[in-house]
Amino acid sequence: MPIVPVEDPADPRLADYRDVPDPVLLRERGLFVAESRLVVQALLAHTRMQTRSLFVTEAALASLEGLLSGRQDDLPVYLGSHQLLRQVVGFKVHRGCLALGERSAPVTDGEVTALATARLVVVLEHVANPDNVGSIFRNATAFGAECVLLSPHCCDPLYRKAIRTSLGATLRIPYGEVVDWPEGLHRLREQGYTTVALTPEPDALSLSAFAAAAPARIALLLGTEGAGLSDHAAASVDRRVRIPMAPDVDSLNVATAAGIALYEFSQGHGRN
Repeated sequence: MPIVPVEDPADPRLADYRDVPDPVLLRERGLFVAESRLVVQALLAHTRMQTRSLFVTEAALASLEGLLSGRQDDLPVYLGSHQLLRQVVGFKVHRGCLALGERSAPVTDGEVTALATARLVVVLEHVANPDNVGSIFRNATAFGAECVLLSPHCCDPLYRKAIRTSLGATLRIPYGEVVDWPEGLHRLREQGYTTVALTPEPDALSLSAFAAAAPARIALLLGTEGAGLSDHAAASVDRRVRIPMAPDVDSLNVATAAGIALYEFSQGHGRN
């Protein structure tokens, strides 16, 4: 495994890192960016995703020694200063640690094998904010959801900021796209899931009451902030539940709401 010191920001070996701020270019080239030591560690430990290269400072390299020392491949590790990293990628790199991963082919819900046995899954409609997507993946991992499904137009879970916010959860939990949205939701029902929409509507059942007698398999649907679920998607679900709030508050951040609901559902499953 070659350790390659670099000093020139125009070094052609660093070309892939110059397009880091443009997620479209990275997708077209079959790459994604992992930023921060925890996230890069998750990528290096991944059993399926391949790491193309690393671009790190001396301190970051030392923190990765345990994962790198046993490797027998030709993974290049480009070693530079904090200033060089910033010059090349155009922003301050969190803790001086970047890696490029190689994207797998896109996966649809029908190809997510975890759906066959999962008890709790998360389904997102048009959640485009990378912080929210990353936080939802992080919550899903923390509370035992076994996969995440996304409608078209959701933020790419492999977008750099989404991966970083998730602390690498988007690299660990399986996910796929429901291409024929929302008609494809019927496949969840065919697999035995009860589809449950989280909504602030006052006539919905309270979350705690639903969780106390929750069905064996739950698919939790979450919509984008503001608009919430589309009318078509909302009409396709089996149940609607709400998180009771103070009278002068109309809604919660979608990632916060997801965390509360997933905690309640995980507790219910733990009691069954």
